Amino acid sequence: MSPAAPLGQLREWIVQRLDPLEDRDPVDGVIQSDFDLRPDRLNHEGPPLTPAAVRVGLIGREEGVSVLLTRRADTLRRHTGQIAFPGGRRDPGETIWETALRETEEEVGLSRDFITLGGLATPYRTGTGYLVTPVVGFIEPGFQLSPNPDEVADVFETPFGFLMDPTNHEEHEREFNGQRRRFYAMTHEERFIWGATAGMLRALYDRLYGGAVA
Repeated sequence: MSPAAPLGQLREWIVQRLDPLEDRDPVDGVIQSDFDLRPDRLNHEGPPLTPAAVRVGLIGREEGVSVLLTRRADTLRRHTGQIAFPGGRRDPGETIWETALRETEEEVGLSRDFITLGGLATPYRTGTGYLVTPVVGFIEPGFQLSPNPDEVADVFETPFGFLMDPTNHEEHEREFNGQRRRFYAMTHEERFIWGATAGMLRALYDRLYGGAVA
């Protein structure tokens, strides 16, 4: 189904292609990662990955479906100023979707009353040692946001159709800590979405469309 379709048509189609909300270890299934474009750089040794979750929020607008994204605060120690989904590490005793809902409330002030969970997308391993599960859901219009200035510099929406168009999935290469790294990026207007966020969006495209938009 075309990502440009109204959310009313997309919703059930997307849910059918996600994993159900189950409290399971994501290591047991398929994982995508920061190393997909440079698998030779993947180190399987080291400490266990830290479980985390992000909230992939889809919003039905008159002009089409959009995705809620943030720009991280310039005062943060890591990933300063980068585009990200609301999210963070999993607290003990939480399900992975509870983590995503809590972090969304804490970061952007979005009440869970406006959110309907759809399912879990493909877990994603970051180069910083996190195993992030994207929790996909649907946000009802009419919500109010109150971003936490200690964590979030800006909150904005990007068209779902743009993000699910593979012609917009750029491949970049840069040097980090003395090593060359290849990564996905998506440039929409003045926003440069790259790294793990772009990788998770690419993984969502792969899951929903299997390499081709239908």
